[in-house]
Amino acid sequence: MIKELRLKNWKSFEDATLYIDPLTMLIGTNASGKSNTLDALLFLHRVSSGVGIFQAINGDVNLPALRGGVEWVCLKPNKQFTIEVLTDGINKNQDFRYELTIQVNGTKAEVFKEELIILIYGPRGEISKEKRLFNTKQEESTNPGLPTYFSTGTQGRGKRVDLNRSHIILSQTETMNLRKEVQEGARHILTQLKQVFVFDPIPSHMRDYTPFSEKLKSDGSNIAGVLAGLEPLRKEEVEKTITGYLKALPERDIKKVWAEPVGKFKNDAMLYCQEGWEETAIHEIDARGMSDGTLRYLAIVTALLTREKGSLLVIEEVDNGLHPSRAQLLIDMLRTLGKERGIDVIVTTHNPALLDAAGTRMLPFITVAHRDNKTGVSQLIQLEDIGQLPKLMASGSLGKLNTEGRIESALKYEDAQ
Repeated sequence: MIKELRLKNWKSFEDATLYIDPLTMLIGTNASGKSNTLDALLFLHRVSSGVGIFQAINGDVNLPALRGGVEWVCLKPNKQFTIEVLTDGINKNQDFRYELTIQVNGTKAEVFKEELIILIYGPRGEISKEKRLFNTKQEESTNPGLPTYFSTGTQGRGKRVDLNRSHIILSQTETMNLRKEVQEGARHILTQLKQVFVFDPIPSHMRDYTPFSEKLKSDGSNIAGVLAGLEPLRKEEVEKTITGYLKALPERDIKKVWAEPVGKFKNDAMLYCQEGWEETAIHEIDARGMSDGTLRYLAIVTALLTREKGSLLVIEEVDNGLHPSRAQLLIDMLRTLGKERGIDVIVTTHNPALLDAAGTRMLPFITVAHRDNKTGVSQLIQLEDIGQLPKLMASGSLGKLNTEGRIESALKYEDAQ
């Protein structure tokens, strides 16, 4: 699974690292860099899935552009950006470090350098050896057809291979005659990046009939089709779990949540809910009658129940539509289901109630996005690394400190020192 994400000259970042845990919370003021961080993960998912680099940034008829598009993908005035990830290895005491540098020039965005290294750890957890599996670098030339230099030797020896720099080289290694170790490493990293799922469920998109589906869309619009398409025993299990988590959400009593086929050919599905009060009859409603908060929460639970083990689920403004009194319910659900399913979760939030629900035990897993006072570049600071944090915590809860802007003030003070 992905352990670290490092951003160099990416959007508003000069050089910053996000450390990823089973549940990671990313907080910060508006325009601090939270969304830019998530866009880096979305970019990696797209290019690892076969999307061209320029299209992954600027979008096309079927794909929305990243915020700012190709014009703002590099920190001004740079024309290159680098994204680096650290993931677990195939074997014990190993990690992989994958580095991707992209050159941006007007209407082009191409691989400039790409590298995959195995880090081998010693008995005390120190890096005892680095083993380069492959390295590619674009030769300086005015000839756009010049092949990229590809090396699989630790001493820099390699061979010239005609590679397509408009797509990441990692995805092209499968068709090359390489050592088994290199192919396995490349495949392992590709799997990690493909399993990144940036999820923004939009309730208004979830209220219609949808075709049967295998995988959830990024807006949650096909949630009914995903649930209805599950194998019967798995469907019963998933819907029972969803119902259990939803029972505590609204004031009314939810008896059951499920999806079922509709229409003449039974190829489409609709989401249904059975609800009632203590002294009234039970009645059924479909997704068109469910609240925004209920649908969004339901979609997040469904994503955790249907994603592959080892996935990274990324949710921006995770508490949108939820009443503050349900913040603890949300935190507990993310922790419990994430652990049970073997899925890491990254969430962003502005909600003080959610920070209060997270409590002090989440301090090591909260990162603050912050703009440097002098340069304006975005930084990613672990909350527990703020020098004034003990003094701040003595005067109020995390939610209170965030609402009053005291965390941001402490970071500005440290920038000025």
